[in-house]
Amino acid sequence: MLKQNLQQKLGLKINPLQIQLIKLLELPTYQLEQRIKEELEQNPLLEEGEDKPEAASPEEMQEEDTGNQQDEFGEEEEHSDDDEFSLEDYMDDDDDIPEYRLAVSNVSKDNDSRDLIFSQGTSFRESLVAQLGMRAMPESERRIAEYIIGNIDEDGYLRRDIENIVDDLAFGAGIEASEKEVLRLLKLIQEFEPAGVGARDLQECLLLQIEHKMAENQGNKILGNAKLILEECFDEFSRKHYEKISRRLRLNDSELKQAIDEILKLNPKPGGTVADASLVQNAEKIIPDFALELVDGELQLSLNSGDVPELRINKSYLELLEQYQKGESAKNKKDVVSFVKYKLNSAKSFIDAVHQRNNTLMLTMTAIVQFQKQFFLTGDENMLKPMILKDIADITGLDVSTISRVSNSKYIQTWFGIYALKDFFSNSMQTVNGEEVSTGELKNVLKKLVDNEDKKRPLTDDELVMLMEKQGYQIARRTVAKYRQMLDIPVARLRREI
Repeated sequence: MLKQNLQQKLGLKINPLQIQLIKLLELPTYQLEQRIKEELEQNPLLEEGEDKPEAASPEEMQEEDTGNQQDEFGEEEEHSDDDEFSLEDYMDDDDDIPEYRLAVSNVSKDNDSRDLIFSQGTSFRESLVAQLGMRAMPESERRIAEYIIGNIDEDGYLRRDIENIVDDLAFGAGIEASEKEVLRLLKLIQEFEPAGVGARDLQECLLLQIEHKMAENQGNKILGNAKLILEECFDEFSRKHYEKISRRLRLNDSELKQAIDEILKLNPKPGGTVADASLVQNAEKIIPDFALELVDGELQLSLNSGDVPELRINKSYLELLEQYQKGESAKNKKDVVSFVKYKLNSAKSFIDAVHQRNNTLMLTMTAIVQFQKQFFLTGDENMLKPMILKDIADITGLDVSTISRVSNSKYIQTWFGIYALKDFFSNSMQTVNGEEVSTGELKNVLKKLVDNEDKKRPLTDDELVMLMEKQGYQIARRTVAKYRQMLDIPVARLRREI
């Protein structure tokens, strides 16, 4: 039996230019520079420089180009081997260095002699191993100590149990060691710089640092009180129950405050004091993608191109393509023509994608500046209006996903600071008067209330809710707690000071 079904399918195809544009939109300025450099290396038909049109008429330009092509073609006939070699060099998979570049005497006046300076930081563990090398000890103990150092994390803590380390030494490294011997070597490592390294918890870390200070300042009463607090009242100290500490240790308010201040100067993560080259290399690099200036009361927006070069088509390869097309139909000729055409289309699409990216960025940023004009004129964050991606999409006529890609990882330099584009987008809440305010404004009000509070009696979340309602902001307690966490503001008990 014959059955017939009717199905309707909706398909969406994205051309390569759109895919390339989407990828370029997501790149900030410094990553775009690297992407263009890679494309210049891969595509010989791309070159740096602005393609400026001449003032001559099209007919004159065509005649001039024809004459130049004929003249150059006459020269190319004499040096055809060189031209063919340059193309085949690009087409060849082997990137061998020419022999003349390897010659010792190959130095020209254009090649500047430069001294290469290599800078490399010392890692945290390398610093500890270097200090271990200054101690005289048997080789067996040195191996155990190095194994202990290898188990110390980046914060400077030894978070593994001594028993587990003993087992790992026996079964993994074939070293017989007792817990007593491992503890003795650990105490030795705890004498290294920075002070507090090798501690097994926060209490031990702070005690090691206090003892290090007491060794340098013998008889210091403040350091002695700080050590007593850490030894006998650490739980009360971590919870800021200062009254209990004062009663237990019989300290007055002045003595307690001095001891607490001394403890607060200590480093809870001693491993972070040693510079690690890998961390420096992985640090995020921020280069503003836009520049906004205030000139005579008017806002002037510009796109920061940085070191991004202008791109154009290398015309010498276009002329060469014409000559190969007019030449013989040999197989190598067809390969050259196919190669140049492919690279030409790729170069044109890349240049168009870069131009479209810049236009899209300027269109989006112009809409954001107009929407948040009062903020950019005054620099007052309270003037930020509630704004979502759809608001800018409606103004520009672009898709919401495009606005999202543009605002991601992009920064603008204003006359009052550098801001991430995503900071301008926020949801809205209504005041008691029915006015819409941004969540950024609520965070600023909350931060000001906390900054101006009495530190001896900090405001609780319920009290913050009441104060914000008095200022016209109707907000729930859980919302206050959420914003407080987003601003890295601890609870009232942990904000208390003596």
